[in-house]
Amino acid sequence: MHKLLTIFAAALLSLTAFAQSPAMTFTEATELTIVGKVFPDTPNPYERMDFTKYGGWTEKDIDLLQMSTGIIVSFKTNSPVISVKPEFKSISGTMASGFGARGFDLYIKKDGMWLWAGSCAYGIDKKSENGRVRTLVENMDNSLKECILYLPNFSKETSVQLGVAAGSVIQKGDVPFRHRICIHGSSFMHGASTGRAGQTVPGYLTRMTGMQFCSLAVSGDCRMQPQFANALKDADVDAYVFDSFSNGNAASVEKSLFKFIETIQAAKPGVPLIFMKTIWRERRNFNQEVDRVEQEKYEMADKLMKEAVKKYKDVYYVTTTNATSKLHDTTLDGTHPADWGYYLWAESVCKPITKILAKYGIK
Repeated sequence: MHKLLTIFAAALLSLTAFAQSPAMTFTEATELTIVGKVFPDTPNPYERMDFTKYGGWTEKDIDLLQMSTGIIVSFKTNSPVISVKPEFKSISGTMASGFGARGFDLYIKKDGMWLWAGSCAYGIDKKSENGRVRTLVENMDNSLKECILYLPNFSKETSVQLGVAAGSVIQKGDVPFRHRICIHGSSFMHGASTGRAGQTVPGYLTRMTGMQFCSLAVSGDCRMQPQFANALKDADVDAYVFDSFSNGNAASVEKSLFKFIETIQAAKPGVPLIFMKTIWRERRNFNQEVDRVEQEKYEMADKLMKEAVKKYKDVYYVTTTNATSKLHDTTLDGTHPADWGYYLWAESVCKPITKILAKYGIK
């Protein structure tokens, strides 16, 4: 009898909880405002490249450019709860945090500042996770709020729906950031090892400056290849920032740098091209071979950029890049920084980059 009463009580609590859960209505993100893309118009709105327009891609290029890193949904709502319901084309099983690799990250503006509001992560089984509703934030007041939602860094989506309490308003948000600045880079810009999707260098720089740093990051695949230059030269952006010396080696830097610059500048005269020095990888601390390869690349990049800033107008080299604390303890795996390291990186380049942009009226 006691066992039956326990089962009955549990069932009653479950029904009560269900009854108290608000009914939700869902809106596809494409009906709201999508920003953060170097190429806004792509056949799949949650991918970052139009593969029908630009060619020459390798399988690795395509795989990475289908990932939604850096894409932001801007919307307004007065709902006390905000949920997400995605359909995945693929879900990343990378060692990076599930919240960064296959999760959604919500910020809400408060007193003029973008404050973190909630996040969720999905499992790696696409069959069980597709269409699953996860709550980002709840128990809010009913005031109209400006929201931005970062999509996953390493997963691919065919649908992203935002859920709000039935009867609540959800509407297109403004484009919340000024200008359009392309960031093309390595896994560092892609967000490898970030705890959440909004903790990438482009994400931090965007919220620090109020300017839109659009990510065309490709993890392990940014070596200034011609197919990227041919696409980037057509990008409708006000400036370019490159993390071009993190992948590859001294030989690939020497082979590609000047041609990469010339291809883009031929189509975009007068547009600033800002190259960032790569960071110190903590793997160098004791591994002599890694230290040798990285030092050769450092020296080659420094040498060529010293020539480039003299040879080409509107080309700049930011050397203040730093993702390391005084304790040298901000790395995740000896190569990638953890969240604090990425914040330090963004902080270290923010002032010199914005100073350069200001010369061009980009403020």
